[in-house]
Amino acid sequence: MKKAILYCLPLLFSGLCSCKDKPQSNIIIVHPPVAARQQKPQAIGDGTHSDNISWVGSRYTVKVSTKCDTSLPLASDGAAKYYDNRVNISILRSDGTSFFNRTFTKSDFKPYVDDNYYKDGALIGIVFDKVEGESLKFAVSVGNPDKTTDEFVPLELSVSHLGGISIAKVETESD
Repeated sequence: MKKAILYCLPLLFSGLCSCKDKPQSNIIIVHPPVAARQQKPQAIGDGTHSDNISWVGSRYTVKVSTKCDTSLPLASDGAAKYYDNRVNISILRSDGTSFFNRTFTKSDFKPYVDDNYYKDGALIGIVFDKVEGESLKFAVSVGNPDKTTDEFVPLELSVSHLGGISIAKVETESD
């Protein structure tokens, strides 16, 4: 039994010695912060849609083209920057001649949106909606340029059979 204790003592001693604290180093390694990469402004437009319609007794083609415009002031959602859009509405008669052709920017809708939407928002888009009597109705959106949100001011643009336009704010249930 004494031999077993004698053989165990060196193991016990080495076990106790290995548990002591190791010397601490005063060297602290700090990595420099990674600077946020400046992202390029994003495009939110660029698309064309055409509709063939019957209006005031004739056939017409309504073409709406949206293009991002790098010359316009940038829009922002607070986290990213976006190029604003120019939207062209072209209404062609059945013989191919132009009845109406006009390009719109956010500034055309300034009287109908509040200052925050005008300052930071974008002309998100214009889409043909319907024929109503002697007018063509278009839905217009001015607001947050981030496609994942639904923060915008809904407007209605009307083109009369004489080529005149009118713009009105669409009243929603929450207004």
